[in-house]
Amino acid sequence: MLSFNTNEDFTQNYKFLIGSILPRPIAVVTTKNDNGTDNIAPFSFFNGFSAKPMIVGFAPIRRPNTGDKKDTLINIEREKEFVINFVTEKNADLINLCATELPYGESELTLSGLTAVESEKVKAIRLQESPIHFECKLRDIISYGDTPGAGTLITGEVIRIHIDESIYENGRVITSQWHPMGRGAGNDWFKTDSVVEKTRLTKAQIQK
Repeated sequence: MLSFNTNEDFTQNYKFLIGSILPRPIAVVTTKNDNGTDNIAPFSFFNGFSAKPMIVGFAPIRRPNTGDKKDTLINIEREKEFVINFVTEKNADLINLCATELPYGESELTLSGLTAVESEKVKAIRLQESPIHFECKLRDIISYGDTPGAGTLITGEVIRIHIDESIYENGRVITSQWHPMGRGAGNDWFKTDSVVEKTRLTKAQIQK
C-alpha cells in the first residue's frame, strides 16, 4: 500500500479527494452578481447536515492559479442568500456548461440556455430544469485559508423547498423518477440507474 503526506502539493490532495469520495452529489448554486445578473455554478463538495433546522452546505475552493475567491462566494458574502438546484440526466450537459469560467458579472444563464424562475423568499433565481430547489439563507462561512486550493465551507438554512410533483409521492422523493447524477474524478459523472436496497437494523428510522 502506498502512503502520501498532505502538506506538499495541494493538487495531489485534490485528486485524492475527488478520486476517493464517490459519487459526490452536485449543488448547482445560483446567486446574484452585484450588477444584477445571475451566477450559476456547480459544486460537488456538497451535502446535507441537519434536518431541523434544515441545513445544507457546500465548499468552493480558491482558484488554483491565483487563490482568488470564486464568484459564488463573493456573492453570498454580500447577499447572504442562495439557491441550491440539482443535476439530472436531462439537464447535466447544460449544467456542465456553467462550470465555464466567465468574467465576473457575465451570466452563465445566457451561456447555458437554462431557464430562470423567480424564487419566493430570496433574490437568487431558481432553475426550471431542476426538479428540486432549496431556497437558502446564509448560516455560516468557514474559511480554511486564502491560498490556491483552500476551501471555504458555506452552510445555509433551507427556508423554502420546491419539488416537481412528478417525482414526489407519499411524502418521499422518488429517485427513479428524477434520475439524479453525481460527480467522480476528472470528467467522470455517475448515473443512479442501479439502486440496491438494504434494510437497516436500527430501531427507529425516518426513511422507510
